[in-house]
Amino acid sequence: MFDLSDYTYDLPADLIAQKPCDVRSDSRLLHIHRQTHAVSHRRFSDLPGLLEPGDLLVVNDTRVIPARLFGKKATGGRVEVLIIDYAQGMQHLEKTGSFRCECLVRASKMPKTGSVVYFTDQITGRVVSVRDGICEILFSGGQQFVAYLKTAGSLPLPPYIRRDPETGPVPEDRENYQTVYAQNDGAVAAPTAGLHFTKRLMAALAKKKIDMVHLTLHVGYGTFVPVRVKDIREHRIHSEYYSLPAGAAQKINEAKDQGRRVVAVGTTSVRTLEFTADDQGRVASGTGMCDLYIYPGYRFRCVDAVITNFHLPESTLLMLVSAFYDRKKMLDAYAAAVAEKYRFFSYGDAMLIE
Repeated sequence: MFDLSDYTYDLPADLIAQKPCDVRSDSRLLHIHRQTHAVSHRRFSDLPGLLEPGDLLVVNDTRVIPARLFGKKATGGRVEVLIIDYAQGMQHLEKTGSFRCECLVRASKMPKTGSVVYFTDQITGRVVSVRDGICEILFSGGQQFVAYLKTAGSLPLPPYIRRDPETGPVPEDRENYQTVYAQNDGAVAAPTAGLHFTKRLMAALAKKKIDMVHLTLHVGYGTFVPVRVKDIREHRIHSEYYSLPAGAAQKINEAKDQGRRVVAVGTTSVRTLEFTADDQGRVASGTGMCDLYIYPGYRFRCVDAVITNFHLPESTLLMLVSAFYDRKKMLDAYAAAVAEKYRFFSYGDAMLIE
């Protein structure tokens, strides 16, 4: 279970979703009972009937930023810049008045330290350092740059969502690739399990006395980084900024104390809850950097059920859900989803594992 090849499966390309359902909650839901191993095929809108009164949903309210920018070198050559640590940039802005963060750069040649990328006459980026293929860039303009990013940047959709490489995402992606409860800027990828929720569905859950609390984990570049080691235990996961408010932590701890279930919406919520939990499953509020890597053998302390999308082969996210259930049975469930023609990945269908 520690060999990378243990986490492969066959997926026809036509099952990779290129757009969401017209109504988010109309997506399909693969329902797995861990104790009985029963698998059923439902709709996400069935969720209020599948959960129990008193269950506590924990969602990630991060908002995806339009982190992809296009500029030019001094020679006129085209440069694509992807901001991969917006939180770092904002922290630097608060301290110094300038926006400086790590970026991925695509150009005919990797920029050298000291080179400048020109976006407009007023907005530029100077490469401060280059390490392991990642550039640290100091952008001019401070708050002016942040405003420019929000208007001129495009969403960094995953590469398997095919869009015109020149124009990038379609206008609908700006809304579709955000959860309805997104509120804190900082992610470079959506917490996709949350994309299935609608205001109407959330009202139905509340009516059944299923509460919802928010935490924030800014999904970073690490979500796209493939595992390149044969033994998955040797992989190192990138750290990501998280925030767990005191009020949310209190409600989570009350649920644990009262024997009610904590249902994590998405692997980002799972990782944040488990990172902040003690041996009794009680969480500590606060902010920090989460670098928890979950793979089979991990003992879960806080999370009782998981809502998640289908994940890429050989990904750390597939390893996480395999740790929560069972690797072989999880792959069997994926095979069943392929046979039933579920839609996969970010804009695809979901599963409830309880």
